[in-house]
Amino acid sequence: MALVIRSGIAGSHATELSQRLIDRHGSLAAVLASSVEALATMPGLGLAKAGALVAAIELARRASLEAIEGRTILDRPQAVRDFLALLLAGRDQEVFVVLFVDSQNRLIRHDEMFRGTLSQTAVYPREIVKRALDLQAAALLLAHNHPSGLAQPSQADLALTQALTQALTPVGISVLDHLIVAGASSYSFAEQGRL
Repeated sequence: MALVIRSGIAGSHATELSQRLIDRHGSLAAVLASSVEALATMPGLGLAKAGALVAAIELARRASLEAIEGRTILDRPQAVRDFLALLLAGRDQEVFVVLFVDSQNRLIRHDEMFRGTLSQTAVYPREIVKRALDLQAAALLLAHNHPSGLAQPSQADLALTQALTQALTPVGISVLDHLIVAGASSYSFAEQGRL
């Protein structure tokens, strides 16, 4: 972070400014999830340095996501959670993501299919079925975030999971899991026996 910031302010080096930024936000993850405007409020940072920091974070995130595509992502449940944390961390509205995989559980593609408000998003099963068929996916993982920070499924989440499973089964595509990501915690429908 100090390399991107490059210089501090009078009496404070870039490394000290970086540490104060982490202390102010509570963690490195919180800094990484912050907006340019939020970061720029730190004395000595400003809009230009905050913009450079956010751009560097986004480049690293995209490079990490690109490195994962085409590889087996289901070798460990934690690998799936880490991947989803990259996709969904710091979002202030609900985002519904679908991970399409082939018969060897290699990621074909991940799509942000729907975006909503702070507490809900409209999901259309027909669009997911169509996209899965277009990509010739053998299976998929569903995921969405809860910006509230609570990784527990609502009744709507339970109903949606059931509706999507029922829509995909007749065309031979299985739903491997539905994960809810909320900050550092997550909830797996498969692990809880709800799939």
